[in-house]
Amino acid sequence: MNRKMQITAAVVFILIFVIMLTDTSISGSLDAMSWPSEGAVLIRNFGSNDNGMPVLGMVFGGGAEILAAEKGEIIFSRNRNDSASRLPSPFGAWTAIDHGDGLISIYSRYNDVSPEDKSLSGEFTLTHIEKSQPIAESGTSGWSAQKGFYFVIFDRRERHWINPAMIITPVQKTRPPQILSVDLKNDQGLTQSRSLSQGRYTVSVNTISPAVNPVTGGNFLVPHRIICLINGSEAGALNFEAFSAKDGVLMVYRNGLVPAKQIYSNAPSYEAAEVFLTRGQANLEIIVQDLAGESRSFFNWLVVN
Repeated sequence: MNRKMQITAAVVFILIFVIMLTDTSISGSLDAMSWPSEGAVLIRNFGSNDNGMPVLGMVFGGGAEILAAEKGEIIFSRNRNDSASRLPSPFGAWTAIDHGDGLISIYSRYNDVSPEDKSLSGEFTLTHIEKSQPIAESGTSGWSAQKGFYFVIFDRRERHWINPAMIITPVQKTRPPQILSVDLKNDQGLTQSRSLSQGRYTVSVNTISPAVNPVTGGNFLVPHRIICLINGSEAGALNFEAFSAKDGVLMVYRNGLVPAKQIYSNAPSYEAAEVFLTRGQANLEIIVQDLAGESRSFFNWLVVN
């Protein structure tokens, strides 16, 4: 099974699981969550373009202990060879914790839990767990290419995948985002010329957010927001805060809901806007922002014939 099929199956699997749950939620207040590991390295963050499909959580690499991001109730847990559930499990061994207020955290692709740990026996039970309490060790169960684990936060009230960085304790950020390329594409194909014909174009941005700290290990991550302006007016604002599903289609917010397939089709770039350029001069500006408040801008004067 190729990488894109694996990612698609994982998205469907999460959606099936959360639909199975009732709409009721354990009551309680939620403080800022903690990182789900003290030793693993974040190699892909929420919204990353992984071969044309978005990452719906955080992918950690390396061998480390997995910790509960917040206190809550274990509502589902299974080992990779658990025969009690007939659901396919691209996540391998995984656990879901209800934190109240509709938020669920999911930890997957780890090594099987110890048989002595009766709270994670693979049965659908309600068992309390404390913040930063160990869940399991990083592993290679499920459809994983390397040792690590996959961390997802889902809002079952709003049916949204939430960017964990929005509610997790922030880590030190030292460098602003980088804009690697900006491309305009029309029906005839890709063009990078400053002299363009009048018409409709899609604006694709390849950008990374370097982060040097113990959690990211210097990996390049996707920033928080990409804004496209034409002559000072906003033409598109792509946000990596939350994704949703509508009629079975994964949707991304860019001045309204847009299918993720459209936004992520030109990997590793992101479709930041659709614009119509009229004859004359046009000032194209791209602004990339991260959660730390740092930004990077790109300017290009276009001649439209």
